[in-house]
Amino acid sequence: MQKLRPDMDIGHNIQFLRHLAGLTQDETVAKLHLMNLNISKSTYAKLETNRMNIKVSELVALSIIFNSNFDDFSWLT
Repeated sequence: MQKLRPDMDIGHNIQFLRHLAGLTQDETVAKLHLMNLNISKSTYAKLETNRMNIKVSELVALSIIFNSNFDDFSWLT
C-alpha cells in the first residue's frame, strides 16, 4: 500500500478536523471500520500524533468522514 511521505506533519490537522466534525476517536475508528478499513484506536491515535505514517486509503476515508478535501489536511502544516 502506498503511504504519504513522512515530511508532511498532518496529524494535528487530522485531530483538528475530527474535532470540527464533532467526533471522538472511537467514533472515527467505527466509521473507518464501516468503510472496510480495519484500524485500531491505538493506530488511529498514532496517526494523530504523527507516530505513524498515514496510508492513502486512510486519508481518502478520513476526507469523506470529515467532509473535507485533501488541502484541509495540510493547511496548518
